[in-house]
Amino acid sequence: MTAATRTDAQTAPEQPSTAPAVEETPEAASPSAEQPTTTATAPAAAAAQLTPRQALEKLQAGNLRFVEGTSEHPNQNASRRESLTQSQNPFATIFGCSDSRLAAEITFDLGLGDTFVVRTAGQVIDDAVIGTLEYSVEVLNVPLIVILGHDSCGAVTATRESVRSGEMPRGFQRSLVERITPAVLDSQRAGRDSVDEIVEANVEMVAHRILDQSRSIASAVSTGRVAIVGMCYSLQHGRAKLTFGHGSWLDVPEHGGVEHQG
Repeated sequence: MTAATRTDAQTAPEQPSTAPAVEETPEAASPSAEQPTTTATAPAAAAAQLTPRQALEKLQAGNLRFVEGTSEHPNQNASRRESLTQSQNPFATIFGCSDSRLAAEITFDLGLGDTFVVRTAGQVIDDAVIGTLEYSVEVLNVPLIVILGHDSCGAVTATRESVRSGEMPRGFQRSLVERITPAVLDSQRAGRDSVDEIVEANVEMVAHRILDQSRSIASAVSTGRVAIVGMCYSLQHGRAKLTFGHGSWLDVPEHGGVEHQG
């Protein structure tokens, strides 16, 4: 993220007693007034210092504001936009479903440059998705990856129906169903056959696949530099519930389906 050049207020050399005193203007006395973009870039500078825990807590705080109807809509002004023209420094990566009702920046009360967002139907992963997530970890140095599912997911619903009927959709939608099917089968074997239960199982399975297929992300998680968590969003209530996580500081069971912190 491009940090605006910070110009400290300069103190004029002391004038001889014979010279008339120059009254200091409010603009000269206040660096923030002299450099209006400094305030806009401060959150970006702080983002690089966030730990995985702090990044998650920031997301949870924003989601709570959204649920309670007290969203602040931060980092959405012109100065913030201008400060991001040369680089970015997001504090989290959110890999969520493409559903139009699941807009991460709104759900977590965020603004420009706050999160690096990847979206596919049903959080289906492929080489391009994993490469994009690796970019966020290796180049942008994000401390947190969130796999974001939601209740009543259409992709999961379609996959469950295909498993039940034995009929596959046409075209490239077949690829989506094929990739979500393992989550449906695993969840059913565990006696959890509702769409929302399968969504949680799919979120967890996606996290495992990312760690299994990406050495760089797995290494970052194992050293504690990055955490990867699963969250499930309620379309009715707006709450993003923490359901799964990889990180020694996370108090989250290895399987979803239980109320957790956050």
